[in-house]
Amino acid sequence: MSPKELELLCVQPEMCLRDALLRMDLAGRGILLMIDKDGTLVRTLTDGDLRRAILKGFVDASLLGALPVSRPITVNEAADAADVLRVMDAHQIDHLPVLDTDVKPVDVIFRRELSQRIWLSSPHLGDEETAFVDEAFKSNWIAPMGPHVNAFETELASHVGVGHAAAVSSGTAAIHLGLLLLGVKSGDTVFCSSLTFVGSCNPILYCGARPVFIDSEPSTWNMSPAALEQALEWAKRDNRLPACVILVNLYGQSADMDALLPICERYGVPVLEDAAESLGATYKGKSSGTFGRIAVYSFNGNKIITTSGGGMLVSDDPDLVVRARKLATQAREPAAHYEHVEMGFNYRMSNVLAGIGRGQLRVLKQRVVQRRRVFERYQEAFADLAQIHWMPEPEGYHSTRWLTCFTLTGPDASQKCRHVMKALERHLIEARPVWKPMHLQPLFHGAPYFAHAPGMDVSAHLFQAGICLPSGSNLSETEQDRVMDHLRHALTMGEKSHAFA
Repeated sequence: MSPKELELLCVQPEMCLRDALLRMDLAGRGILLMIDKDGTLVRTLTDGDLRRAILKGFVDASLLGALPVSRPITVNEAADAADVLRVMDAHQIDHLPVLDTDVKPVDVIFRRELSQRIWLSSPHLGDEETAFVDEAFKSNWIAPMGPHVNAFETELASHVGVGHAAAVSSGTAAIHLGLLLLGVKSGDTVFCSSLTFVGSCNPILYCGARPVFIDSEPSTWNMSPAALEQALEWAKRDNRLPACVILVNLYGQSADMDALLPICERYGVPVLEDAAESLGATYKGKSSGTFGRIAVYSFNGNKIITTSGGGMLVSDDPDLVVRARKLATQAREPAAHYEHVEMGFNYRMSNVLAGIGRGQLRVLKQRVVQRRRVFERYQEAFADLAQIHWMPEPEGYHSTRWLTCFTLTGPDASQKCRHVMKALERHLIEARPVWKPMHLQPLFHGAPYFAHAPGMDVSAHLFQAGICLPSGSNLSETEQDRVMDHLRHALTMGEKSHAFA
């Protein structure tokens, strides 16, 4: 609900019954909020209330203040969607005002909205996937490996312009294999972007290695070249250069490869490119995931294309990919029996999921266009709000806008973000904070961390001030309009009600 729509619902006791009925028809919401001169809610008025008043002898010119007193049923701003539904069910009502601490209405929640949850990034499947999955069932190729797996590897490698690919069970599994292929072992150090999902760096622990976290830069939200340079100088002085650098491409956008890769080359450190969130993006005309010695993609259910769960390891080095496939199939030796001389993993993708992936890959370009359009609509709708700063996209970058992300300005930005996300969740709209940086996670307490600049922790600021909005390629314009209405309402009413103070 927009602030203007809420204002339209608010009427004063001095309004006559005839005008209230006209306002009810104009608003089209089935409810009015009668407020006193201070803006405090006095009662709610439904269409039924007004018509019952007429049956009891009130005339068109009767004032609303003369109607029988009725204590309003409300919730406060701390209520979530479950609380709202419980109150609605208990009182058998379909709309519920939300009051601030001054008992002033700041929102109204309608039951029909609570049956239509809007997700952050839901799977978007089509018709092509069904044909490939049916083929897998008809041919009885269900288990890991099979013709769809081989075809998916070939097609994805061709699509992004890399030599070879190995389909695995998740992006995290691909990172684990990538670290092993680069020779990471117990006691080694691995550098990793701090602003990322934990799946980027848990595999460091799987290998028995120690993470060192690198801050983001403001211009891309990805790894800071300045922080990376500082960290490598520190590591060289202490004679403990990392076994590799995990360079994450965040929220569908590449890191600044022209700045970062030469630094790693100068110190002789290989790059594992975590492109889990950026399949379909390009950097200066080259596909994301084609810059590191090894790169990985994710096909988790929330990604731009999905296999429900799955990932891909890619490289131009065929020997690395062949070894990845071996390690991913329990490191079985080429023998008639099951022979094993080293530890392996059950990481291969199933033929069924690869079939889904093949169908999804065919619409990847379309999905990028759709997500970028979602971002553009948000950007256009809030162009008048200086407090919103969108995730930047520098010249030469082409982000997928996998998630539309922004930060809020001001010293109270963190409180603003909590208020906004709570307000959206009350209407069953999923919004989330920007990733909590790994150097702030209890799991990695004490791990070394290098900030972008002295006194400038960029990733911590992005976490405190950042929000990710619903961004799915299957998000309809009607659904997005609903998100935008409630977002604007949360921002403007929060200011008016001092919710950010």
